[in-house]
Amino acid sequence: MIKRYILFPILLVALASCESTTYEDIQDNTVIDGDVTYNANVKTIIDANCVSCHTPGGSASFRPLSTYTQVKDAVENAGLLDRIQRQNGEDGAMPQSGRMPQSTIDIILEWENDGLLEN
Repeated sequence: MIKRYILFPILLVALASCESTTYEDIQDNTVIDGDVTYNANVKTIIDANCVSCHTPGGSASFRPLSTYTQVKDAVENAGLLDRIQRQNGEDGAMPQSGRMPQSTIDIILEWENDGLLEN
């Protein structure tokens, strides 16, 4: 009888602590009103994920991504959108440190959809 009084609360606590939240559920799903622009939405993503290598003196200095013009050119002519959508371990996937969350990639894709606007 005492075992039942002890086990039941423990079982309830264990069940209550179980959660089915996935990474997709907890990632940032920021909704952007209006058009996505480089300065307002994309620059911070590029700075955080790409510029450490894609800058003069960096390991990928041959393709700098420090300015709007350079990033726009990479989207239009260098396959940037393809490379950021590749899965980890896939040849040519960027960034090399690991795939960005899909919601972040979606912002860059929407930027291209909206016409690669600067401001």
